[in-house]
Amino acid sequence: MLSMALHLRDQEMSLRDIAKRLVITTGAKKGQHPSPATVMRMLREHDEQTT
Repeated sequence: MLSMALHLRDQEMSLRDIAKRLVITTGAKKGQHPSPATVMRMLREHDEQTT
């Protein structure tokens, strides 16, 4: 899910649009879309780890 979110961010899509396109693949919320806040947190954590 992270790799797809990074790809969509590179295409300058908004967080809401990214969240609509992503689907949770595991866990209790399998098959649902993540919230924009979850997408933002996931991308922020990735950016912090890569710097």
